[in-house]
Amino acid sequence: MKRPRSHSTTARLTGVPLYLLAIVLCTASLARATQSTVFKSGPALDAVIEQAIAEDQIPGAVVWIGRKGKVIYRKAYGFRALKPRRERMTLDTIFDAASLTKIVATTASVMKLFEDGKIRMNDPVTKYLPEFQGGNSSITVRHLLTHFSGLRPDVDLEPRWSGYETGVKLAMKDIPVAPPGARFIYSDINFILLGEIVHQISGQKLPEFARRHIFLPLGMRTTMFQPPARLRPRIAPTELVDGVILRGVVHDPTTRYMGGVAGHAGLFTTAEDLSRFAEMMLGGGERNNVRIFNPLVTKKFSTPQSPADQPILRGFGFDIDSPFSGNRGELFPIGSYGHTGFTGTSLWMDPVSDTYVILLANSVHPRRRPAITSLRARVATVAAAGLGIDLPDVALTGFNETIVGAGTRRTFARNGKTETGLDVLIQEKFAPLAGVRVGLITNHTGLSLAGQRNIDAMVAGGVNVVAIFSPEHGIAGKEDHENVENSTDGATGIPIWSLYSGPNRRPSEKMLANVDVLVFDIQDIGARFYTYICTMVNAMEEAAKHGLPFYVLDRPNPITGVHVEGPMLDPDLKSFVGCIVLPLRHGMT
Repeated sequence: MKRPRSHSTTARLTGVPLYLLAIVLCTASLARATQSTVFKSGPALDAVIEQAIAEDQIPGAVVWIGRKGKVIYRKAYGFRALKPRRERMTLDTIFDAASLTKIVATTASVMKLFEDGKIRMNDPVTKYLPEFQGGNSSITVRHLLTHFSGLRPDVDLEPRWSGYETGVKLAMKDIPVAPPGARFIYSDINFILLGEIVHQISGQKLPEFARRHIFLPLGMRTTMFQPPARLRPRIAPTELVDGVILRGVVHDPTTRYMGGVAGHAGLFTTAEDLSRFAEMMLGGGERNNVRIFNPLVTKKFSTPQSPADQPILRGFGFDIDSPFSGNRGELFPIGSYGHTGFTGTSLWMDPVSDTYVILLANSVHPRRRPAITSLRARVATVAAAGLGIDLPDVALTGFNETIVGAGTRRTFARNGKTETGLDVLIQEKFAPLAGVRVGLITNHTGLSLAGQRNIDAMVAGGVNVVAIFSPEHGIAGKEDHENVENSTDGATGIPIWSLYSGPNRRPSEKMLANVDVLVFDIQDIGARFYTYICTMVNAMEEAAKHGLPFYVLDRPNPITGVHVEGPMLDPDLKSFVGCIVLPLRHGMT
């Protein structure tokens, strides 16, 4: 069987479930690019940051951009402190990382335990924390890492409490507000629990485990929880709390109540240290000949792991496409990953171009301001543009640049269009059908991208269409009975043979008398209980009997290939409504 097939602007790929293509092309997307590392947008980036400072979005910032293991651009802007006196921002300023703690400390520690075989993603949390939910919960480690546990965003802070153990106990008894896997709720509780899981498995508190296994091997010497007083002059202060400017004391109130250490916040770090972490992740777990993780581990944690039926894309710990991924900007592809922090910090990494963008600001100093989502996005966009990144049309099959906002799932090529088999034939000027007599099996769904009927396009293109065959509901899709009559196409005068007339479900020898080639072009509905599939099967069988070539002009699955689900057809119940053993929702083109 020959198939002029539908294709995206990148590749012709059809006849395969879209979920399989996602696996194939996602893997391909992670290959390293080889573009120039010349950064052309320094002045534009400076202008973006300086405007944000002038508009009082931030007091200052540090930007650090790297590519292929080299620092491409780094600069300090504005002030790290406005109160009680002004202090200039410096490249070595230490920032309260806020939720960057989740990936740099907690997720990285879980990655190490995972690589060592000490934790499984699908294990219930109760395996490691027996007291969690009273020992009766179906929430897994996977649910915690992807924020699909159903737990609330945070524990209650009133009445006032204190102590690490108290915080963990509150997290362990918190009542979920949604079933696990059903709803994305960005939750600090998830990472409080993960931090304690690291402690229970390793016997080391999270700060010590991360320091030994992640920070020291990478040379991240100013990345730590509870920084000592001697480093305070280098630390960017945050908010005024109870009459005191927080400096070297974690901004997050829950972590502060827990003594400065938690799995969701509490880490302090610099742009240079974060660049080492980013280079390690982009290097497949290795930096400067120091290997932290196996490449398979970094890939698993940084690729989509959230439930397939949800529009939010999260890796294990890492954000990919969600309401929080604005720091991806508008040029880095979905498939890149990173995280943000409430205090104004962000890190984004793109494995396609081997690029990272770090923006560290203390936007909560000396008071809370609106989130700097727009600033983060503009910085990432300018950075990507300045590096001249040449991305493939498809970076992660099934998803494209967000149209209505982050976290909106797509099932077509990024920045691309889908061309049906008919459109491909039109582009090829119908070359495969030159010099033969064509029998066209079609109905009202046989339209080109421009809205032209396949019959008209073929005739206009010089194809010798000698017969048209219509399925159930007839050529116009309006016949709602079992005896659709033969007719003639009004526009072309070509005879139309009905393949849904009483017991007749196949093209007969008489119908095929003048046909050299059969072409099938009908849109499927994405489910097995319809007759168009069986019309195609019957026509293929008759073509085989008569030695006729058979072309299928492929079309996308209208309900996508994201899901393949439902019961299989029982073999003893085959009929014209279902003649192939398939799941109810087959996911195929």
